[in-house]
Order: sequence, then C-alpha cells, then structure tokens
Amino acid sequence: MTTLRTRPARGLQSPWFSRINKRFPDLVPPIVAIAIFLVIWQLFSLTPGATLPGPIQVVQDTWILIFWPFFNLGGTNVGLFWQILASLQRVAISYILAAIIGIGLGILIGTSRVMSKALDPIFQLLRTVPPLAWVPISLAALRQNEPAALFVIFITAIWPILINTAVGVKQIPQDYNNVAKVLQLTRKEYFFNILIPAALPYIFTGLRIAIGLAWLAIIAAEIVMSGIVGIGFFIWEAYQNNNVSEVILALIYIGIVGLLLDKLMAWIETLIVPQGQKT
Repeated sequence: MTTLRTRPARGLQSPWFSRINKRFPDLVPPIVAIAIFLVIWQLFSLTPGATLPGPIQVVQDTWILIFWPFFNLGGTNVGLFWQILASLQRVAISYILAAIIGIGLGILIGTSRVMSKALDPIFQLLRTVPPLAWVPISLAALRQNEPAALFVIFITAIWPILINTAVGVKQIPQDYNNVAKVLQLTRKEYFFNILIPAALPYIFTGLRIAIGLAWLAIIAAEIVMSGIVGIGFFIWEAYQNNNVSEVILALIYIGIVGLLLDKLMAWIETLIVPQGQKT
C-alpha cells in the first residue's frame, strides 16, 4: 500500500525565508503585515470614486520630502527633519517640566491625606479637558504661539505622571513603613531608600503614558497655531493646499516617532526599574 505524503510549501520554507526568519524572528511578521496593508491600501485607492491616494502615489508626490528631509529655505519652508525636530524640542521642554512637577505633586498627594482630599477634585476636573480645548485659553493668556504650545503639552502630559505617582506612593506596603519606623529612618533616608524605589514602577508607567500624550498634544497644538515650524503646522498647511499625500506622509512619520518615543521610555525603564518590580 502506498502512503500519501504532503509536500511542504516551498514559498514559506525556502532557504532564504527560513534563514531570515531564524535570524530575525521578530522582524518577519510585522514586515509581512505591513506589506499586506500596503497592498490592500493600494487596491482600495484604485477603486472608482476613491479620494485618497495609494502608497505608490504618495511616494511619487512626496519623493522630494522623503529623500531630502534636511533642506532649509527659511521660515516654515523646511524639510521634515526640521519640522519633527522642532516639535520634539517643544515636547522635551514641556515633558521634562511635567515630569518634575507631576512627580513632586504626586508624592505630596500620596503622602498627605489632607492634600489628596483638597486637590483631587481639581485634578480630576482638569485632566478630562482635551488638549485642543486648552489651545484658545493658552493663546489668550500667553499671547504667543511658542509658549502656548509648550503649555498645551505640559498640561496634557502632567496628569498621568501625577496620578500614577500618587497611586504608587499610596501602594507602598505597610511592612516597608514599619521597617522604616523600627530603623528610625530620617525623612531623607525614607524618601530615597523606601518611597522612591517602591513607587518607581508606577512613576514609569505614568511617564510612558505621558510621552505618548505629549506627542499627541503637540500635533494638536501646532495644527491650529500658524507661522511656527513643526510637524503639526506642516500637516495643516499641506491640508490647506490640498496636498493629501504630504498629510499622509507626515502621519506616517508621526507614528514612527511616537513608536520610537515609547520604545525609548521602555528601554530607560529596563535600565532603572528592577525586573521583578515592574507593574
């Protein structure tokens, strides 16, 4: 009796594919998924009545921006590298300020019941305000685009840092506090040896959430602020000029930068927070 043998699929088990998959096991699945997405996108763009350009058309329309990101003709007529760099500088300034104030207030609220009861309603009210709603208020108060954009990023990024820090401080095990009392630790020793190490995973959770919100906030702020170099204003100007391909390219760059920022914060967390302490 002859037995039937199934042949392995050559396409999926070719030496080249197997070698790449073995060497970069985490790289092949996203590449395949992106390729499928691009094909579907291209097919939809070819359907009758489609208004958005496909990936091929986007590359054809924006190849100068893609291959020459460093050009600088003055004013807001600069390459995407400078647009993104300007936005990242604003995010860095406001994010660092939000981290310092947010961690400080979070520790204060987490260690003081009176301050927690007094400030919690105010914070819960302000944190629900969307970034775009802060734009007219910041412009009316500060009367300049640059400080207004910095304030919008700051007020958006501070809440997850503040709230997670407060939760982390409140979650410190009672055994740790008992040990501190037995050893008669000073406030300084308690702060650096018990409070900060115990709350660190929660603090980094807030910092990681905040970096994404800060990047979203700068895009929202720059879109409605004219005359400043930044990727948000670049999108708005491209839309006003009906350059949809440029808008799509900018959105792709925004997503890549946002992903890199999140990965950067995750990497910093692995360097500072012990593996067993992560939330």
